[in-house]
Amino acid sequence: MTQTVTAAYGSIDKANNAFDELVSEGFPREKLFLDKETSQVKVIIPDTSKPEAEEILRRHEPDEVWARPFEAS
Repeated sequence: MTQTVTAAYGSIDKANNAFDELVSEGFPREKLFLDKETSQVKVIIPDTSKPEAEEILRRHEPDEVWARPFEAS
């Protein structure tokens, strides 16, 4: 199953740093989304990669992290 993991940050700087770390750790850019208006980072990943993505997102002190099943539009 594929998940969308989202982290909400109190500042765009934290969100940018989390996004950059995900890229540097090898997560594909086409599966990463940075919402600058809400300071949220979203990662579309298989279940097996969820713990690693959440760990990286939490390093940047998010206000909240949650996961939902990915639904293609």
